[in-house]
Amino acid sequence: MTPYVGVMTDSPAELVITGCTVLVHDDQEWIGFQEDAAVVVRDGVVAAVTGAAAVRDLPAVERIDARGQVAMPGLVNCHTHAPMVALRGIAEDLPTEEWFNDVVWPIESNLTARDVELGARLACAEMIRGGVTCFADHYFSMDAVAAVVEECGMRAHLGEAYFSSQGPQGRERSLEFALRHRGGAGGRITTALAPHAPYTVDDSDLAATALLAHEHGLPVHLHASENRDQAETSLARHGVTPVEVLRRTGILDTDVLIAHGTGILDRDLPLLSSAAGPTAVATAPRGYLKFAWPTTTPVRALRDLGIPVGLATDGAASNNSLDVWESMALTALIQKSTTGDPRWLTSRQTLHHATLQSARAVGLADSIGTLAPGHRADIILVDLTGPHTQPVHDLAATLVHSARAADVRTTIVDGRVLMRDRELLTLDVGSVVRELGERMPGLVDRGHGGRIQEYDT
Repeated sequence: MTPYVGVMTDSPAELVITGCTVLVHDDQEWIGFQEDAAVVVRDGVVAAVTGAAAVRDLPAVERIDARGQVAMPGLVNCHTHAPMVALRGIAEDLPTEEWFNDVVWPIESNLTARDVELGARLACAEMIRGGVTCFADHYFSMDAVAAVVEECGMRAHLGEAYFSSQGPQGRERSLEFALRHRGGAGGRITTALAPHAPYTVDDSDLAATALLAHEHGLPVHLHASENRDQAETSLARHGVTPVEVLRRTGILDTDVLIAHGTGILDRDLPLLSSAAGPTAVATAPRGYLKFAWPTTTPVRALRDLGIPVGLATDGAASNNSLDVWESMALTALIQKSTTGDPRWLTSRQTLHHATLQSARAVGLADSIGTLAPGHRADIILVDLTGPHTQPVHDLAATLVHSARAADVRTTIVDGRVLMRDRELLTLDVGSVVRELGERMPGLVDRGHGGRIQEYDT
């Protein structure tokens, strides 16, 4: 593993992190670790990854002594509905159809922009504390989420979700949001068009979305083949799978991020591998286990085809947390179980999915996902001195299978420290929780009998 050096000068650095072990990638994208290392940050960018001795006398505006810690790229939550933390635990132990129709979609019809803002604040606090520096969000009232992202300092890939039942106005709002906020928050916000799914967005709207994506240079983020029932129902009713719908409507010719994909069939794989546009899939395994879905995202088959698979949590209403560390461990374990092969997914392969592959899934591999010179300084420091992470025989395995979200000590985005020694610096959780509590009776009321959509795949 060749260490990254980068440009070193005698002028003061913005930030120097020293004494740590750094997770690095070589030119073949293999995971490795550089010990007794330092990371130098200038203008929000990683300027160098080098030995700690080389920066001992380097002047810096801020220095962090990270002995006993691992510096690694910030985690990316590749698919979530951040404001849904307000509905954490509201619909438990239900099949998917009842979960949507009887609880979640009736409650979501009550949502106001203020509810979304408060949920986003709480979600961002949770993710920062868990070492997530970037998240891909797909929800409603996304102007409020963009404002929270700008204020709290995170990086985000945002899309305003729409259904065909909203008429052409839904699609138009999704486009207007994407154009209005693209490049926002000093470049920390990227945007996507966000049709909900092939079973809630008709072919004409999907085709129109594909044309808009090409016209405006925008990616698409949607749910598709979420589970096997959706794939089988689509085949029975329409003679095509959801992935085949994406092909015939042109969505696969765009830069597309597909959420879940546990219903991707063998017949879909050639379509995904031959897609004209970059295609990626986000996997959120905890929710699949909770809903008792019989299959999981076919990570191995997708990886063999060169299709990036990023790690995700989905929304906390179904997953109960935004803990990407848990998604990382579950992905590795479930892949071993479903393939019957303990050699797959290895800890280093899992870390690759959590870093570079997740960055690639949200279209940001050129700027995040690795601590290499020229990449944005999205960095987390993970404390491995706790009893549950000692002794360390295999550092990759310790990070994947022993470390927890609570072991993240420091979270940095664009060189700005958002959490230092577990203290959040950009968000006030107490005030958010108090106001959410006051608003909760009106938010969870289902007496009106309405819902925003019908779940019928």
